Amino acid sequence: MGRMGAEDPARVSRAVPLVDLKAQHAAIAAEVQAAIDNVMSNTDFILGADVAEFESEFARYCDAEHCVGLDSGMSALELGMRAMGIGPGDEVITPAGSFIASSSAISFTGARPVWVDVDPKTYNIDPALIEAAITPSTRAIMAVHLYGQPAEMDRILAIGRKHDLPVIEDACQSHGARYKGRRTGSMGAFGAFSFYPAKNLGAYGDAGALTTNDAGIAEKVRMMRNYGQREKYDHVYLAWNRRLDTIQAAVLRVKLRHLDRWNELRRTIASDAAAHIARGRARLPPLRRRGRGPRTRAGRACGARHIDRDPLPRADPPPGGVPRGRLRAGLVPRHRGRGQANPLAADVSRAHRGGSAPRRGRARPGRQRFSPSLSSSTGRKYPHQSTMGRARVYGFLPPA
Repeated sequence: MGRMGAEDPARVSRAVPLVDLKAQHAAIAAEVQAAIDNVMSNTDFILGADVAEFESEFARYCDAEHCVGLDSGMSALELGMRAMGIGPGDEVITPAGSFIASSSAISFTGARPVWVDVDPKTYNIDPALIEAAITPSTRAIMAVHLYGQPAEMDRILAIGRKHDLPVIEDACQSHGARYKGRRTGSMGAFGAFSFYPAKNLGAYGDAGALTTNDAGIAEKVRMMRNYGQREKYDHVYLAWNRRLDTIQAAVLRVKLRHLDRWNELRRTIASDAAAHIARGRARLPPLRRRGRGPRTRAGRACGARHIDRDPLPRADPPPGGVPRGRLRAGLVPRHRGRGQANPLAADVSRAHRGGSAPRRGRARPGRQRFSPSLSSSTGRKYPHQSTMGRARVYGFLPPA
C-alpha cells in the first residue's frame, strides 16, 4: 500500500474479523472433541481430573508454583485480593486504561480502586506516577499487562518493596508473554488470567485461573472457589462457587499445547502490521519479537493512535490531518481485523463514577478521560479524552 487511504475500500472490507474462533477450532477440532468425550465418559464434571491436570500444566507453563482454576479472570483478581486480606477501607492502585474487571474486582472486595494514568508509549500503568498515589490506606499495586505487553515490572516491584506493598499482576491479556525472561503471572504476589474465548488461550465458555508462588494464597483461593471447603462439608469460609468446569479445563489443556506457536504467529503478523502502519502518521507501542529486547509480547492486540489527532478536544482532524474514514481504511491490512475494546477508561464508566478516588496522572481537571484503547468506527463524536488521545485496536490473528 502507498499513501494512507489509497487501498481499495472493497479490499479493506474483506479484512478478517478481529477474532475468528471458527478457523481456530477447525484446526484442533479432533483434539478438542476427544478431550470433551473423555470428560463425558468419566462424568467428572466438577473439579475433575482435567482441572487438576490443567492447573499443574499451566503453573509449569507460567513458571509458577501454584495454579488455581476458576470461573473467570475477575474471580481470580477478587479472590486473590480477598486471600491477602484486602477489604473495606483499603485502596488498591490500578491503571485507568484497562477493562472494567480490573477495577470491579477491587470494588467487590470492598476496597477502592485508585486510578493512575498510563504511559503513552506502552499503554500500561506509568511507574513514575505510582508513588504519588500511595496513601496510608494503600494495600496493593495492580499492574495490568494490557494487550499482551508486559508492564515495567522491575520498577513496579521496586516501588512495592520500598513501601511494603504487594504487586498484583492482571495477566488476563498476556498468556505466554515474558518480561526479562520471566513469565507474566509469576512475578507478583499472584497473577490473574482470563480464558474468555477470544483470548490467546481461550476456553469454550467462561474460565480463569490464578497463579502464585505463595502456597497460602493458593490454599485460601482453592477453598474460596468451592464454598469455603477445606474438605467436603468442612466449610472454613463463607464463600462462593467460582470453580473451573472440567470440560473447560479439558479444552484449555488442548489449546495450551498450541499456545506458543499461536503467539509466535501473532508476533510475526504484528511485526508485519507495524511496518505497514509505520508508513502512515500513526504510533504503536513497541512490538518486541522473541529475543529482541527485554519483553516478549503475547500478541493479544495493539492500540494504534494517530499523531495528528492526539490529543484533540473534537472529532474532526486539524488542518492537513487525516479524516477518520481514511485513517481506518489506510491502516488495516487484509490479514488483520479491527474492533473496539475498552472504549472508556475505568474511572469514567457509569459503574465507578463518583465511587472511587480520582485518577492520578496527567489528565487536566475538568476534562473527561477515555481509555487509550478506543477503536470506534461509527463516525460519532468522541465524548471522552485522555492525555493519550484516541487510539484504535488491532487484533493479530494467526492464519487458520
